[in-house]
Amino acid sequence: MKKISVVDSLEESIKVIEENGVIVFPTDTVYGLICDATNQEAIQKLFQIKKRDLKKPIPVFIKDIEVAKQIAIISEKQERFLEKVWPGKVTVVLKAKIDFPQGVLVEGKTIGLRVPNYAPLNALLDKINKSLSGTSANLAGEPSSLDINNIIAQFKNEKFQPDLVVDAGILNSSQSSTVVDLIGKELKVLRKGDIKKEELMKYFQ
Repeated sequence: MKKISVVDSLEESIKVIEENGVIVFPTDTVYGLICDATNQEAIQKLFQIKKRDLKKPIPVFIKDIEVAKQIAIISEKQERFLEKVWPGKVTVVLKAKIDFPQGVLVEGKTIGLRVPNYAPLNALLDKINKSLSGTSANLAGEPSSLDINNIIAQFKNEKFQPDLVVDAGILNSSQSSTVVDLIGKELKVLRKGDIKKEELMKYFQ
């Protein structure tokens, strides 16, 4: 695994991703395993590295709401909600209207989307202009981490490893994103995270 500093990492990160590689990259929650979410080869590689079952789909980082509207069916009410919680630590499950590789769509119908709030990752999304995988950088069953050294230790003896590690040191303390299902009429919290349900309900009017 090659390691570089997050400072001036943009060009090399893009090069690896465009060559169907998988990188470890800091986010506004924990370190993530990042690849081109539209590329089947890259997604399969990510699942090999993470040792994750393909039947457990991963969410997707996108750069803005306009991209979300290209990917998923979004009502006016849902869009107003997204405008209040994005960018931020809220992953939203919506009905997909375009196809993605296995491992991204849930039963071929729904997708988890998030616009992060972390300058290096937002710059990467903007520059590469692709949807990127948004799963934590850890082996399946192991804890996610804010410390790049813990992540390197997890992967260093594995057969399948990330192609590049982008080091931002120890990230600010954070939980994973809150995952909400917006498909029905009611907002459902599927995973608790940094943003509490009471706060989200204020925006879902």
